Amino acid sequence: MDERLRFIARLLDGEQMSGLCTEFGISRKTGYKIYHRYKGCGIDGLTDRSRRPLRHANQLPMAIEKLIVRLKREYPEWGAPKIRERLQRRYAPVQCPAISTVHAVLDRPGLLIARRFVQILDPLWSNGVTLVVTCRACRSGRFEHV
Repeated sequence: MDERLRFIARLLDGEQMSGLCTEFGISRKTGYKIYHRYKGCGIDGLTDRSRRPLRHANQLPMAIEKLIVRLKREYPEWGAPKIRERLQRRYAPVQCPAISTVHAVLDRPGLLIARRFVQILDPLWSNGVTLVVTCRACRSGRFEHV
């Protein structure tokens, strides 16, 4: 901010914009941007601004997220496809999120149980047997049998 303040002070003293920009190592476009911010906001306009976006374009509304979580808590056996289908039926005018979005919402508070399919090939059996093993993910990334 000190550099910007010195830049503005010298500009207000009557020095040329292009000479000052060359001396400070900035483009004329940046020089004019600093000057217009100073004119509009005063000294507060010279501070750094946050680059964080004001809103997220594709973020799901909080009311719909809460509704998805509530439905999963009421009906723990329901998965993302069924919850999405129920949302479409109950709230037809509302733009319904995709199944993958519903799944992502359920995954955040830990309402999903990870399932792994294990295929056992044993020479004693004539065909492979597929078992469904219900597991949950640990913090280490491994799965524990539930």
